[in-house]
Amino acid sequence: MTPAGSRASVPGAPEVVGRLRALGATVATAESLTGGLVCAALVGVPGASTVVRGGVVAYAPEVKHEALGVPAEVVRRHGTVSRECAEAMAAGASRMLHADWAVATTGVAGPDPSEGRPVGTVHVAVCGHRDGEHITAHRALRLQGDRAQIRTASVSAALRLLHDTLPPTLSDRGCTVGDHPGETARSTSC
Repeated sequence: MTPAGSRASVPGAPEVVGRLRALGATVATAESLTGGLVCAALVGVPGASTVVRGGVVAYAPEVKHEALGVPAEVVRRHGTVSRECAEAMAAGASRMLHADWAVATTGVAGPDPSEGRPVGTVHVAVCGHRDGEHITAHRALRLQGDRAQIRTASVSAALRLLHDTLPPTLSDRGCTVGDHPGETARSTSC
């Protein structure tokens, strides 16, 4: 059996913590369908206490609004399973927890559809600063599997998006956003 938080169990967590440490940057999480699993993966890595500020599990729509500041209009217009909600959750976590970077997950793990969206619909977003600009990156996912498989794949996708969005360090030049289908990065306010 592989220990929780190891590279084999959650790809990307050690690399994300390592890169954040090299950058001297901090991170926060805002999670819905993953229920704290992204933050748990990060804090499972030795040395995470120097970079992880904390996490917010915002499962209910009103908690997304009240705890993370997701505008009610975003929830009303786009729903909680949307790019807009994921991006607002990431921005809210960064603000609320005073983190340089934040990663958010929202989606439908099942067993039933939600808000008219099928099981396996997931949105992950990252908010932070790169090259003097506010950056928001997003990835839309259409995952297959049972509830546990969808949640696990969502954690991996969130960590990978965060890793790919962070500025490269001297040891890993050349990592850029845009290498994956369904992924975009754009300047925005965090």
